[in-house]
Amino acid sequence: MSDNHLRLGVNIDHVATVRNARGGAYPDPLRAAKLAEEAGADGITAHLREDRRHISDADIDGLMEVLSVPLNFEMAATPEMQQIALRHKPHAVCIVPEKREERTTEGGLEVAREENKLAHYIAPLRKAGCRVSIFIAADQRQIEAAHRIGAEVIELHTGAYCDAHAEGRMDEAARELESLREMSAFAHSLGLEVHAGHGLTYDTVQPIAAFPEVRELNIGHFLIGESIFRGLTPAIAEMRRLMDEARA
Repeated sequence: MSDNHLRLGVNIDHVATVRNARGGAYPDPLRAAKLAEEAGADGITAHLREDRRHISDADIDGLMEVLSVPLNFEMAATPEMQQIALRHKPHAVCIVPEKREERTTEGGLEVAREENKLAHYIAPLRKAGCRVSIFIAADQRQIEAAHRIGAEVIELHTGAYCDAHAEGRMDEAARELESLREMSAFAHSLGLEVHAGHGLTYDTVQPIAAFPEVRELNIGHFLIGESIFRGLTPAIAEMRRLMDEARA
């Protein structure tokens, strides 16, 4: 695979959301993960929330058993989640902010204010062999703090750009995009691997995919929604095509 290859991580959380709406076993997130893998996903992302609103502990157990691509385990910086990650030792652990009242992850992690605490929190994860990623806003102060605490990867929150674009606030979208561009380059200059995600769609993915410093995009909700209309495999294939086109 070429050095220019942009990886696609498919987040399967909302397959579990649909399953949990009826309390049964269908649709199965593990089946979705395997389909995503076959459709060209380079990895699978799953967020085990404190309230287990979508992904369950059993889902994480199953993913670790069946996947042949890496699992990116999203989690809040809590002792419980640290223990689960240390038990499974997934390829990657992405530390995200989490509030019970939010519908989805609303912003980046506040690293600069919690620097000492987070440095101690991620140390055992790194020692266990997990690649630690920090989900943050495109903010120089947060990127510098993520670098200082020993994170190997940052994932830039693209939600503000995507929201502005969706609502037709194109000047604001352009400003957010420029900030993401500048901070991708800045993080790369520090030796951090740069990922991005949150809210990306067919309409918004290509400008981000074109950033040469970005190595991976994590996309979930849109792909699961789009799969209702065109099927999961074609939905992922189209995202893969757009990413490759932008990269070329």
